[in-house]
Amino acid sequence: MIRFIRNIFIIPELRKRVIFTLLLLAVYRMGSQIVTPGLNSEALKQFFEALQGTFFGFMDMFSGRNISRMTIFALGVMPYISASIILQLLQVVWPYLDRIAKEGELGKKKITQYTRYGTVLICLVQGGGIAIGLERMNPNGIPVVLSPGWGFRMLTVLTLTTGTIFIMWLGEQISERGIGNGISLIIFAGIVVGLVPGAGSTLEGLKTGDMSPLKLIFILVVIIAVIAFICYVEMGQRRIPITYAKRIQGRKMMGGQSTFLPLKVNTGGVIPIIFASSVITFPATILQFIKHPIAQKITQQLTWGMPLYNLLYITSIVFFTYFYISIIFNPQDVSNNLQKYGGFIPGIRAGKNTSDYIDGVLSKLTFIGAIYLVLVALLPEFLMTGFKVGALPWVGDFLEANMPRWFYEGLNVKFYFGGTSILIVVGVAMDTVQQIEAQLTMRNYDSFSRKGRIRGRRA
Repeated sequence: MIRFIRNIFIIPELRKRVIFTLLLLAVYRMGSQIVTPGLNSEALKQFFEALQGTFFGFMDMFSGRNISRMTIFALGVMPYISASIILQLLQVVWPYLDRIAKEGELGKKKITQYTRYGTVLICLVQGGGIAIGLERMNPNGIPVVLSPGWGFRMLTVLTLTTGTIFIMWLGEQISERGIGNGISLIIFAGIVVGLVPGAGSTLEGLKTGDMSPLKLIFILVVIIAVIAFICYVEMGQRRIPITYAKRIQGRKMMGGQSTFLPLKVNTGGVIPIIFASSVITFPATILQFIKHPIAQKITQQLTWGMPLYNLLYITSIVFFTYFYISIIFNPQDVSNNLQKYGGFIPGIRAGKNTSDYIDGVLSKLTFIGAIYLVLVALLPEFLMTGFKVGALPWVGDFLEANMPRWFYEGLNVKFYFGGTSILIVVGVAMDTVQQIEAQLTMRNYDSFSRKGRIRGRRA
């Protein structure tokens, strides 16, 4: 490890890229300390403490806790991610965008430009909604906005939109002149910053007696096991053998090589969890503002650990895993490209049989990937709140009476530990290390692992 870090700073170009990346991440963290003008910070803190586990709490995690403090980076990179996902979905239903996306580098620039326009539009809408919502916040009779009105609304929209555009620019600069994917590293930085106070509160529990040493050891073992499990699955591939037929091109004999088509176990990454969390937590957030017994009962059922929440969460993750992969990966296009360049899968006829075979293998991998995402996403809820089986109709009391107490009450773990956040942190770290290793290997320096290169999620 020490030799690996030393080699990074030996290479001038790599050293400049790493330092440049760290400096821009530091700029992002400094901007996260600037609060949007015109707000009562104490009243805002009281309001967001009541919204943990809702859509706002989910968005707050990806913004580096900027939403709960309403900084100039409160919207974070989620508008950019949302615009990118919308553009990907539109490419399937809009032939014009699909044609542009296939135009190479020029088409990629146009898609990026449209993504930026979409980001600004989403920021204007979300910024306006947040400004109006802040004016209506009145926790314990204390107004959040000091001077409500159109002046505050326009200032808030301008501040939040500019903040997101600046973050988007930082991410693009990191991707171009730094190391790693800029947007992913910004999300990574926001999540990692929250781990420090989370670890501090956990250690504080040892002093107060809320956290026993045995429970702390158990938590550390679980975290290490989850990280190892995520690394193992994220690097998992199903390699389909591909053989290219020999052909004469000019005076040269081309083809005859054997390679493979790598299919990732978790092709969709963390996107299905983001979709599922948004779909589940958004209704709960809206229903919190409706003062009706039925709405309050539904809101209670959509909280962490409740059976209805878990059922909808699991179903949504599985659905969006298949849905998203069906958008980003087309077996028919892969089959056509193989046939175009003289490639084939041994024992499988070219054309429709090849696409059906690839689709069958991908469907099995997608199911495994969906189960993997469900396990990672539900683990923190189990540790913190447990599964409230007592709320099940008819059989709830029976299950609660015959199951261990820790199953339906959880371990009361007060630690900043979320399956989605750990999945993002581990994935981004693997991709960044892979890029650094590529730079070191290209210059004949020792990489992180002497036994072989680390494969990132995009390997």
